[in-house]
Amino acid sequence: MKRTDIPADVPKEMEDIFIQNYAAITKNTENLFLFVGDHKIEHLNKDFYGESIAPEVNDPEHLFKIASQGDIGAFSTQLGLIARYIKKYPDINYIAKLNAKTDIIPKDAKDPLSKRIWKVDHVVAFREKYGHNIAGVGYTVYIGSEYENKMLKKAAEIVTEAHKNGLVAILWMYPRGKHVKNEYDPDIIAGAAGVAACLGADFAKINPPRDASGKQNPELLQQAVQAAGNTKLICSGGPKMPKEEFLKNIKDQMNIGGTHGIAAGRNIFQQPLAQAIELTKTVSELVYKK
Repeated sequence: MKRTDIPADVPKEMEDIFIQNYAAITKNTENLFLFVGDHKIEHLNKDFYGESIAPEVNDPEHLFKIASQGDIGAFSTQLGLIARYIKKYPDINYIAKLNAKTDIIPKDAKDPLSKRIWKVDHVVAFREKYGHNIAGVGYTVYIGSEYENKMLKKAAEIVTEAHKNGLVAILWMYPRGKHVKNEYDPDIIAGAAGVAACLGADFAKINPPRDASGKQNPELLQQAVQAAGNTKLICSGGPKMPKEEFLKNIKDQMNIGGTHGIAAGRNIFQQPLAQAIELTKTVSELVYKK
């Protein structure tokens, strides 16, 4: 990473730490394979227990086993869950998710608001006390919600505080609310990507846009990638799908759309451990061009 690529709000004395964190999760590239495990709050238990899901998936430690034994760039989950398992799994590169909400209230019942639960200061204090590999922080913003101003303000503060402490800042950017007619619309997703850049994010996690027929089209990502400038975009992996389709989506999103990686959760952790670990290695080869 060139010094000129470091955000200007990273203090000079923290530049080396920022470079170290960025290099750790990107494997010295511009790409990121983010293994995501924040679903325990976001989706409650529906992603972890059921007829088509392996029994071992219901135990939160399954996530940490995958992250430690697999090949990923970083593992993102809430700071509280990290605290429960980090002593046993100290070598994972962690992204501490600072906000969350459940999906009990339907999307069409109320505009979403996901407030910050932890502060960047909590992450920094935790890292300094235990010396573990927390490389960055994550935060979700629901663009188009009537509460977006609250989330935008908090996101800006979080990015600034993260950079001040040499941490990478990743924003989840989701158009959502009663005034958002189609959260997969290419224009509004590109707009959300541009907002992430304006907030100073290093990476932004977006849902891949869909065409008029409702299908993913990697060419539609090009507008969002351009709108994001030097903020790197990674696509959400979405619900579990056939392995071949999942891998093809990653290839097309990066090679045609111009994105810089993938944020995958259910497509990986809903597998039994051995299969999940093997899949992370395949994804890593695609993302980091091994």
